[in-house]
Amino acid sequence: MAGANTFEVLAPGILSTVQDLGRFGCARYGVAASGALDGFAVRVGNLLVGNDEKAAVVETTLMGLRIKVLRDTVVAFTGGDLQARKGSEPLAMWRSQWVREGETIVFSGPASGFRAYLAVAGGIQTAAVLGSRSTNLSSGFGGFEGRPLRKGDILAAGPVKDAVRFADRAFMPEAVPSYASPWRLRVVWGPQDDHFSEEGKQTFVTAAFTVSPDSDRTGIRLKGPVVARQPGLEESIISEGILSGAIQVPGDGQPIIILGETASGGYRKIATVISADLPLLGQITPGDEVAFEAVSMDQAVQALREMEDKIDAFKRSLK
Repeated sequence: MAGANTFEVLAPGILSTVQDLGRFGCARYGVAASGALDGFAVRVGNLLVGNDEKAAVVETTLMGLRIKVLRDTVVAFTGGDLQARKGSEPLAMWRSQWVREGETIVFSGPASGFRAYLAVAGGIQTAAVLGSRSTNLSSGFGGFEGRPLRKGDILAAGPVKDAVRFADRAFMPEAVPSYASPWRLRVVWGPQDDHFSEEGKQTFVTAAFTVSPDSDRTGIRLKGPVVARQPGLEESIISEGILSGAIQVPGDGQPIIILGETASGGYRKIATVISADLPLLGQITPGDEVAFEAVSMDQAVQALREMEDKIDAFKRSLK
């Protein structure tokens, strides 16, 4: 793999992996998209350091990641504020900054959100598998040797001429997402909403659910009132393809928001989180409160346009 050694992992934290925006077009073979759970944060982080939006980054969860900088470069921290520090110096979020050889970066714990992203000029360089550098943890490929980062791992980044020119870029403060519970996620109904009783559908959009500690990169498990299906229906359906944001309701009536680590599922999907709210799923923390708001397809499309407008406005500001 091309690139120069840039970081040494001194401690991996709770879970740190190499991710990009995902591995698409392979679901027909049972290969999940994987990828960063907060794609908006990744795209902005890469733009801050002069990369293509799809470049690979380090995704870290909650706290504990410690890395040593092996060469001078430019980095940016986006997503959840896990209080990144360089020694005792706090490092700004949503802004690119110069770091020097020998410095140590530590993520000490969340002020907001659940996952942070470390983007570096040139992008993290690992072997691409099926067109992506994302780590598929369940299958053990992609990313850094198909696994979470460990102490002693050396991460390389691509070559960049005069990387310092990308330092001190800042994302528009008014466009930085708010990561806070209670979460209100917008959804469109379906594809199997007609399999649920009217009472069950009303419960789904009026109740508050609590995020279970059993949640992971495969899905966010919720606890709350039972979302009832139509009487006489079996607990499951024939397995079919599934997307991130699909909300399955298994036999116990407790919703599961599917994330990027699965390609098929055999439970009914009452609704699907709209594309504009998908990045928020990566920041929801066990114990948080989640509620759902049903919107029209037109509203979902408009929300996506508004998110893309923020990215486009930032790109124009960099020219």
